Amino acid sequence: MNTLRLGLSQYEVTAPTSLDLFTAKLDRLLVEGVAGGASLLVIPEYACMEVAAGFAGAGDPPSELHAVCSVTDRLLDIFVSAARRHRIWLQPGSMPWRDRDRVRNRAPLIAPDGTLAFQDKSAMTRFETESWGVASGAPPSVFATPWGLIGIAVCYDVEFPPLVRAQTLAGARLILVPSCTDTWHGFNRVCVSARARAIENQCFVAVAPTVGDAPSLATLDANHGYAAVFGPADRGFPDDGVIGQGEADRAMWLFADLDLASIEAVRKNGAVRNFQDWRNWPAESPVVRLGAMENT
Repeated sequence: MNTLRLGLSQYEVTAPTSLDLFTAKLDRLLVEGVAGGASLLVIPEYACMEVAAGFAGAGDPPSELHAVCSVTDRLLDIFVSAARRHRIWLQPGSMPWRDRDRVRNRAPLIAPDGTLAFQDKSAMTRFETESWGVASGAPPSVFATPWGLIGIAVCYDVEFPPLVRAQTLAGARLILVPSCTDTWHGFNRVCVSARARAIENQCFVAVAPTVGDAPSLATLDANHGYAAVFGPADRGFPDDGVIGQGEADRAMWLFADLDLASIEAVRKNGAVRNFQDWRNWPAESPVVRLGAMENT
């Protein structure tokens, strides 16, 4: 199966005060995604942190982290049940996951039968490190789906070429980027990086962001961005490589029909061969010397 209809949520952050309210919100959202014809739905990084509104200590970053870590097993059950109920592939963003004495930022990928796998975030932002003490998790993976192998680069991870490169070399033709950014600076770093990774690796890269304001929360108080799907800016693709783009800071789904076979075609017959040529890049950076200025 080479054609995938992908749904990316521009997820409006609210402040549900119970897991039941969060579940109902998720269900309404997925109903819309399924109605749009998507077979794989993506929700942003840390979207589930909004459930911290129902716990004592909301408004304090460490307290919110502790609160959500205490219910991650229940949240995962909610996500798995939703994937089964709606018979979809679901990438429900990411959640803080207590792993022995450390917390990881962990992104599930759930099949319609409820089977699942995880991708940990590798590169931590300053907020995650300094305010939460979140630690880097397992290295990049690829996941088998009916549309071939895909990868997940959680937000900041997409800003580091070797992480996505490892996934595409392992066979991924689509990289999902669930993101959560509280400034336009942050979102644009993610978005521009995603676009660059699509060109470098001649693959699809899809971004799903949180949007909206929730002043009662410390973690998701402000959220900016828009969903977008990028491909190689080459033959058979839009001139700018933009497959689809949502409206900024608006709650909505962005749907895109992706022909995964087109990735193999452009890698073979494109005007350039970024994916193949990168194989010739040295494993280590070359030595850079100071150029001497001379009179001519």
